[in-house]
Amino acid sequence: MTDVKTMPAAERTDVRREEPKANPAGVFVPRIDLVETDEAYLLKADLPGVRPDGVSLHCKEGELVLHARREPRHQGKRLVGWEFAPGDYFRAFTLGEQVDCEAINADLKNGVLTIRLPKTEAVKPRKIAVKGG
Repeated sequence: MTDVKTMPAAERTDVRREEPKANPAGVFVPRIDLVETDEAYLLKADLPGVRPDGVSLHCKEGELVLHARREPRHQGKRLVGWEFAPGDYFRAFTLGEQVDCEAINADLKNGVLTIRLPKTEAVKPRKIAVKGG
């Protein structure tokens, strides 16, 4: 690797002047994990730097829409480098009839949004009692 001190000035990059890079659409797509239990689906989305009041979740016509906003964190301070730019997160999921939209709940902790998508009664496993005779 080339030492920065010996690199020609035209090839050097000063991190203090580098602008954060946004993706071409200007929207971040959060990475997710989806886990199924007998009672519900658990969707975990990574939203670093987002506060709970910056999250909007809507369930309508079998679609769950997630929109979140990461605000600037260091306003009024001299930033010497950064990799997390302010911006919007967006993701939409088709749920189907097996999810009870009225019972969905969510919690945001340490940059991870956990959405609990309860299953409708019709698709939950049901134990059937067997009687002896």
